[in-house]
Amino acid sequence: MIIGGPSSQLLGGRVATILNEDLALCEYSRFPDGEAYTQVCSDLDDRIVVVQSTPSDRDIIQLLQLLDVFRGRRIDLVVPYFGYARQDKQFKPGEPLSARAMAVAIDAFLEEGSRFFTVNIHDRSVLKNFKHKAEDLDATPLLADEIQKMNLDDPVIISPDKGAVRMAKVAATRLGIDYDYLEKTRHSGTEVSMAPKEIDASGRDVVILDDMIVTGGTMAQAISILKSNGAKRVYLGSVHPVLTGSAVLKLCRAGVESIIATDTLEKAVSTVSVARLIADAVRP
Repeated sequence: MIIGGPSSQLLGGRVATILNEDLALCEYSRFPDGEAYTQVCSDLDDRIVVVQSTPSDRDIIQLLQLLDVFRGRRIDLVVPYFGYARQDKQFKPGEPLSARAMAVAIDAFLEEGSRFFTVNIHDRSVLKNFKHKAEDLDATPLLADEIQKMNLDDPVIISPDKGAVRMAKVAATRLGIDYDYLEKTRHSGTEVSMAPKEIDASGRDVVILDDMIVTGGTMAQAISILKSNGAKRVYLGSVHPVLTGSAVLKLCRAGVESIIATDTLEKAVSTVSVARLIADAVRP
């Protein structure tokens, strides 16, 4: 039986269709005082797969409520977008390692034999906090396959910084094209330039690839710089389209041609589904 959490209902439905398994009927609502209410209305099967991203605090609470329903059962838990995963370091005294706290809280509900899956988690070291089997699935090849369909002109894959270059390399290798990353050069206390480290993108179509787009500020800057340096068209590819506030407006004003993203978060740009990736991982 597939359980689609409140933030992953469509994705849960897609996984159920691929596996030809039942999709549970669930109710998600709020009490008058604002507390979350969760109910699994279907009779439970022996094997349970829960699919629930956690972009908000409420989604985390409802995930924990779902896990309490299945207490005592071995389950496969899939959190495609793991909220708080970026808070994995302590920068100031008194700060929590929130990624660790979330992992420990979730892990406490998992019975022996249960499995945990994420998709392109921001830092895989977070998974070490789980006592149960924890695996990060890579959706980069799915984005690469979508890029293949776009009929681009002499394309190049570029990551917004050196830290994200692994994704660019994986996609570019699959497509048989060039890749690079944007390197920042500080000229003064206030002046910073950004450009591809080695490859000249002039006259070429560029796809900027990263694990997530949040506020859009860095990506908008990268788009503007690439276009001013002669890039023909600039596209964005992302696994997790967080896209808070006016992020889409920033990207459009910067001149992005289009945005492609997966349905780890269900947004208008989520045209690439990770359902088969998840289905293959949880298949018996």
